[in-house]
Amino acid sequence: MKLKRLKPVHYIPVSFLAAIIAGTILLMLPISSASGKGTDILTALFTATTSVCVTGLVVVDTYAHWSFFGQLVILILIQIGGLGVVAVGSMIMVMTKRKLFLSNRMLLGDSLNVDGKKGLIHFLKRMFRGVAIIEVTGIIIYSIKFIPMLGFFKGLWASVFQSISAFCNAGMDIVGPNSMIDLRDSNLLMITTMTLIIIGGIGFVVWFDVIEGIKNAITYRYNLKQGLSHLPEHTKIVLIMTAFLILSGSVIVFAAEYNNPDTIGQMSLSGKIMNSVFQSVTYRTAGFASIPQDKLTEISCTAGYILMFIGGSPVGTAGGIKTMTAFLFFINAYSYINGKSENVVFHKRVPEDLMKKASAIILFSLTAIFIMNMLLMSRGGISHTDSLYEVISALGTVGLSRGLTPNLDSIGRIIIIVSMYLGRIGPISMAIFLAKGNHTENSITHANGKFYVG
Repeated sequence: MKLKRLKPVHYIPVSFLAAIIAGTILLMLPISSASGKGTDILTALFTATTSVCVTGLVVVDTYAHWSFFGQLVILILIQIGGLGVVAVGSMIMVMTKRKLFLSNRMLLGDSLNVDGKKGLIHFLKRMFRGVAIIEVTGIIIYSIKFIPMLGFFKGLWASVFQSISAFCNAGMDIVGPNSMIDLRDSNLLMITTMTLIIIGGIGFVVWFDVIEGIKNAITYRYNLKQGLSHLPEHTKIVLIMTAFLILSGSVIVFAAEYNNPDTIGQMSLSGKIMNSVFQSVTYRTAGFASIPQDKLTEISCTAGYILMFIGGSPVGTAGGIKTMTAFLFFINAYSYINGKSENVVFHKRVPEDLMKKASAIILFSLTAIFIMNMLLMSRGGISHTDSLYEVISALGTVGLSRGLTPNLDSIGRIIIIVSMYLGRIGPISMAIFLAKGNHTENSITHANGKFYVG
């Protein structure tokens, strides 16, 4: 298929692939490594993929293997991957006063998964302005801890890297080899990291709806209940689902790990609560770890499978099938069980095509998990728990590992590279492709067939 014949829906996976290739070439250069020697192509490809796909799985230590230039390349790839290649490219065009034609706007709308082309540029500008404010705020807060700990320049660079990585849900850092494990006693760092993860993961649309809701509440003097009731349906669902998943995940991890001496068993009560909440939040595609993942109980791992699979919310920096997809899937089952002819949420009907789209995303994701898990386990010597944890983490662009990633052979690394790529474009491009690509209306209405289910 020639590039000029690509449909807008095809540009998204191609753009991510192009960014990965460019990142791989740059990371292979001697200037990118701390040793001054060139990095092998598979390591560079793995690192470029995990950066662009904002996953965080690494085969070499980010803080030790890469030079400042290499870390800068990784950070740029994280920022581009978190916001979207097309969105970043479009913003550059806007800043350089270049005109966005209709095809560009259609592509941008598909990339952001936002309906409607009117006001798209305004949305894009608000998005980038909000991202800048949040990331700079994160840098300032991190600097309070990192500069005294690491020195001015190294501490400032670590703050920049950590803030962007946390907001983009990438899970990579340059402070040390143990992620957040050595920093888990700092409530400032833990809370800041969780806040950035959540803000990045709930989605840009929710930001603007909440801000507008706050303005209206002040103007019209709404109380909290009235203010929440005036929020759009999408934002209500995302906020409810986010709170529910974080709370339920925290309770499960707290209960399962309470007496586990290898995780939170020897911590104070406040430490157990903080790290349980952090683990639940980081399961939502963030990838930072404050406790050893290979020491988690089977119960916590099982809860992690579900949370990593669901991930964050639409039009944000997180991965996974997204909270709205999971909600629509369950509401569809609920409506059927209760004999409802329509799927109604907050007195509004959910369009049938969205229900189909949710089902398609879940089917694609589950199929990918099954295939990639079988392929990884075929390498031998890998337990089912470690393999499934790794695969779901890669496909959900989470970045948590039970110590398996650095020990993968070449084929195993390629399997995870493909998983990370599919995970990043899957819920976005694959869903759009299924909904719009080669879409044709039925020319005739068929008679009902006789089928049996269940």
